[in-house]
Amino acid sequence: MSDRKLPLAGLRVADFCWIGAGSYTTKIFGDMGADVIKIESSTRLDSLRLAGPYKDGKPGFNRSGYFADRNTSKRGITIDMKHPRALGVIKRLIAQSDIVANNFAAGVMEKFGLSFEDCAKIKPDIIYLAMSMQGSQGPQRDFRGTGSSIAALTGIQYLSGMPGRVPAGTGTNYPDHLPNPCHAAFALLAALRYRRRTGKGQFIDFAQTEPMLSLMGPTFLDLTVNGNLQDRRGNDHPWAAPHGVYPAKGTDRWIAITVMDDAQWSAFVDVASTCHAGLDPASTVEWAKDPRWQIMPARYAAREELNKRIAAFTATQDAHELMAKLQAQGVPAGAVQDARDVTRSDPQLAHRNHWVRLPHAEMGESLYNALPFRFSHTPVRPTRPAPLLGEHTREILSGMLALSDKEIDELEAEQVLK
Repeated sequence: MSDRKLPLAGLRVADFCWIGAGSYTTKIFGDMGADVIKIESSTRLDSLRLAGPYKDGKPGFNRSGYFADRNTSKRGITIDMKHPRALGVIKRLIAQSDIVANNFAAGVMEKFGLSFEDCAKIKPDIIYLAMSMQGSQGPQRDFRGTGSSIAALTGIQYLSGMPGRVPAGTGTNYPDHLPNPCHAAFALLAALRYRRRTGKGQFIDFAQTEPMLSLMGPTFLDLTVNGNLQDRRGNDHPWAAPHGVYPAKGTDRWIAITVMDDAQWSAFVDVASTCHAGLDPASTVEWAKDPRWQIMPARYAAREELNKRIAAFTATQDAHELMAKLQAQGVPAGAVQDARDVTRSDPQLAHRNHWVRLPHAEMGESLYNALPFRFSHTPVRPTRPAPLLGEHTREILSGMLALSDKEIDELEAEQVLK
């Protein structure tokens, strides 16, 4: 569909973001139709360009699948922000933008002469998003870190892992992928609504540690109300059993099963009894009919034994088939899928057309995530692949900023555009 029909068509974002959270925030806007101009420099590459996996296993700053997925629907320019002539070019870009976004450490944009106050002089109604780790004010404003640092500072790292072992974390920079970009996008949309009503811009001082705290409410309430400091508990639930991830038939195949009440337990036993017919006696589920397992407190107290017995049964079952049978009887269950399952055989994602294939100038046809929501009247999806480094520099300088070929050639000769 035409970009002009997308929800955020007509907006322009001067995108100074890099790595994860900031880039994903602006990707959301780009996929919804905004003209997002990613400002980079070959003198200091976005480190995500150097992060695998690479297409065909061949490294290259235009070949990172990680970078590509975080930067769909954007145009890209390169400019050396430390060059004396760079600021003049950037100011012309900001003058035609609605949003300036960055996720640098506090104070970096000020060193470039691009504070909120500086940008507001250029464009009085500018919306300025600053996504530093700890916010622009306070005793820790200068702290720097990544998603793993944020997870550590906010407590989720402490809670992730097995009891009695060191904190394991979430296995990825979780704050970068969900809480931070989604909260930032919401804040930008609210600021745009405010500007539409009042004509005034806005400075959004976004501390990347704080969205994580909003996900930890029950943990903090347990401490402040009950005096209980929660600890790592692996796959255990505070009071429900069974609740865990169990082996399934095949190599490294697993299924997650949760039983939250006695009715669900009864349904689990019925399904397991039906599935067990003719299988190895070692995996029998006759034990599950014993009266001592019929109430939650008894199951929870003996959950270690319970988990072993369930694992003996599930190891004989196909994860997806057992999931379907349990779900049909109201028992929460999910096959543990790997990347191959999710991208190639997940029927729900296929039905929703979640995966988008776009032609990339260096990687060829590549796979991208669509946005996780659907509009009934304005379908949204990535409109272009991630930009090559500096791919649209001349296009933007000549078309949008009205610089002549001679002026652009001079900037290139002086190594401003690198």
